[in-house]
Amino acid sequence: MNPPPAEAAAPRPPRRRVHTRARLLAAASELFLTVGFARTSIEDVCAAAGYTRGAFYSNFGSKEDLLLALFDDQAAKRMAELEQLAAACEALAPNERARLLVEALLRVEPAETGWILLFLEFRLVAARSETLAEQVAAHDRTVVRAAADVLERALPELVPPGASAGQAAAVILAAREGLLARTAAGGAVAEELMAATAAVLSGLLGH
Repeated sequence: MNPPPAEAAAPRPPRRRVHTRARLLAAASELFLTVGFARTSIEDVCAAAGYTRGAFYSNFGSKEDLLLALFDDQAAKRMAELEQLAAACEALAPNERARLLVEALLRVEPAETGWILLFLEFRLVAARSETLAEQVAAHDRTVVRAAADVLERALPELVPPGASAGQAAAVILAAREGLLARTAAGGAVAEELMAATAAVLSGLLGH
């Protein structure tokens, strides 16, 4: 009996593609954080994940798309943590609540340092490419919208009078990223700057 034509073959289950994507993301995360973005190739990611370039391109258009997907995942986790913290602080006075939330936004856990350095590396790469710069801007807009939604629903005290939630979210995220760039190396100076920034922002936002 002749085999059925290729087009009659059953399509791959969607969950297989999800699994492939997850493995590529996990492999890329490990490589980007240890080697860096510029020194990691698509071939490196494929080899670490155990897939071919075809599998890569069926999930991502480029190495840059892959990295932005990782950044999206990290941002989503951060927003979820912020919502949980807001709920836990709901009964506190506005000034105290603002202080705790600002400190949580600025705090850098040891596991985050690599992500900070990776994102700074990618921003520098993107600054030299109009296409990449727009991709990063689109990522930023998505994160700002998500953060603004959290502010409107759960953290209204972090929106100063006369400002919109979107404006407040954009400023807070930009300040956080700049501060993290200055404090990524850690040490006493970094801790002093972190404490000073938290105190100033808490005073400004805890209206």
